[in-house]
Amino acid sequence: MKRIKEGIYEVGALNPAMRVFDIVMTTDYGTSYNSYLVKGQEKTALIDVCHRSFFEPYLQNIREVCDPKSINYIVLNHNEPDHTGALAELLAELGDVTIYTSQAGSIYIKNITNRQDLSIHVVKDGETLDLGGKTLKFISAPFLHWPDSIFTYLPEDKVVFTCDFLGAHYAEPYTFDYNMAYPEKYEKALHNYYDAIFGPFQKYVQAGLQKLDALDFDMVLPSHGPVLTTDTMLETAIARYRGWSAPVQREEKLAVVFYTSAYGNTKRLAVEVMHGIRESGKKVEVRFCDIIEHPMEEMRQLLNECDAFAIGTPTINRDAVPPVWELLAGMDAVNSPKRPCAVFGSFGWSGEGCPNVAARLQSLKCALVEEPLRATFVPTQEDLEKAKALGAALGAAL
Repeated sequence: MKRIKEGIYEVGALNPAMRVFDIVMTTDYGTSYNSYLVKGQEKTALIDVCHRSFFEPYLQNIREVCDPKSINYIVLNHNEPDHTGALAELLAELGDVTIYTSQAGSIYIKNITNRQDLSIHVVKDGETLDLGGKTLKFISAPFLHWPDSIFTYLPEDKVVFTCDFLGAHYAEPYTFDYNMAYPEKYEKALHNYYDAIFGPFQKYVQAGLQKLDALDFDMVLPSHGPVLTTDTMLETAIARYRGWSAPVQREEKLAVVFYTSAYGNTKRLAVEVMHGIRESGKKVEVRFCDIIEHPMEEMRQLLNECDAFAIGTPTINRDAVPPVWELLAGMDAVNSPKRPCAVFGSFGWSGEGCPNVAARLQSLKCALVEEPLRATFVPTQEDLEKAKALGAALGAAL
């Protein structure tokens, strides 16, 4: 338990040993599950909860501040289980409490707790809750990073509870940013967290920053990582988010031809696809990338930033080759719909690689400009002309 300001306490838990979060995100510096108690003159609110695995120390932290039965409200800014997993057990320790959350959150929390009898108040954007000398104002912040997300603002103390927004998987045993021993490692964690959590939601990040710009505050209390304070890391974190979420400005559209080739046959098709894009009559920058010759993170970033793309794959053992699937595993599914794409490749005794990749892209609602182009072993001149035409169709779709 740590006192943040008068009547505001951090009661969450540290998990310094965690190295993987949500299956796909590395956490080299562990994480924290921040939860906050706000005590007004008349009422007490708990803001966000904790991971289920840390329920016992979490409950002890609450007891150091108040009798759990004196808590009147629970505010859930976001209902992902790392913020709500301990709620089902916590409710047994509480008296009559009302849960304040968004409309989407009201649905999620019933399924997370497997309870339909919860006392839930669905908050509206701008609605307030008076605790007596402390006012909680709820601000809609959808897709930061779930549809249920909200911010909670406490104007009397100039603090904003932002849940995941401006957070980081970082677990030094200090509550405030000005006590951090390794700020350079924190900044690395901040960037990694942004890329993994908020990268697909750039326009919502911009909207969230605009909402914060309208508030008067000197602290951000996130759900992971240190409390951010003015003149330490608060301005830095906001500036980083502003820069990372800024739209990429290009004079030309960007199309990328991704491929990998066992014997050079798929590469021959890829070259013609590239020529076709360049000769499509559109003003477009074209990049040509053998997937296995570049860092995969670099390839994934390029895949998610480009305006159109083509993927070339051979077929091995009745499927596309592993580097192609590894590339697609990092594809931003949120922003993929309607993006023009094409699939091509050479095969020998079976040719399932191209249709399998096409099926994956269609499931992500990408816009295939034509049916996948397949050539048997060494492409013929007709195959090469078709590849060039495929590239022209992809360029024309921009």
